[in-house]
Amino acid sequence: MSAGPTLLSVEGLTKSYGGVHAVRGVSFELAAGEILALIGPNGAGKSTCFDMLNGQITPDAGRIRLLGEDTTGRPPRAVWRLGVGRTFQITATFPTMTVRENVQVALVSHGRRLFDIWTATPNFARAEAGALLELVGMSGYADRPCGELAYGDLKRLELAIALANQPKLLLMDEPTAGMAPRERVELMRLTARIAREQSIGVLFTEHDMDVVFEHADRILVLNRGTLIAQGSPAEVRGNSQVQAIYLGEGLVYDARHREGASV
Repeated sequence: MSAGPTLLSVEGLTKSYGGVHAVRGVSFELAAGEILALIGPNGAGKSTCFDMLNGQITPDAGRIRLLGEDTTGRPPRAVWRLGVGRTFQITATFPTMTVRENVQVALVSHGRRLFDIWTATPNFARAEAGALLELVGMSGYADRPCGELAYGDLKRLELAIALANQPKLLLMDEPTAGMAPRERVELMRLTARIAREQSIGVLFTEHDMDVVFEHADRILVLNRGTLIAQGSPAEVRGNSQVQAIYLGEGLVYDARHREGASV
């Protein structure tokens, strides 16, 4: 991947709860169109870091800059307005509404017309919603209630909703959690293609190391709130400290893919 301009810059991000240091002095950059993974064992500080980037938590120290603009401590809606989309580990949609209507709700909010009664009509932003559903391969499900969708389809719908505000940065919290192996690969390939075509920077957390090493351009590794390693998948996979934390999972991945390559 050829690196684009710097999209996100994080400097010395820190958050404590009492005597517990959830995140300590984390610094990194993310380029437009880059896929960056944030990994670490449970309790490493990944969710806290995400919530600070998204504005849900105010950091104790440090700076967050999106396209050069300081977004540190801004509320989630203000961050969203600047072009930050987010998906969550547990997918949340309106189950009685259709797939298209769920996307329309996000488009209504993006158009600042949420309290305009006329936006309640089913024709509002219909074409835009259809284009987003086409983008994620869900156009054939547009008129189905969300409550009827399989879990993998809900994840693709969530991606379409996250793209409704034309984000420059996409935060994805364990995007493949609960999905079958093939669905995980398809979702991440789709995300990577959209990100590179539209120059969207993607930061995602993930416990599945296959997903991480297959799709990330670079990897950040957190442990007990501290960034202990960062680099390409090959560099991180060969890092002895990372191997120790993950009990050899990086080596297992490496060996499995060598075997697959020789078949």
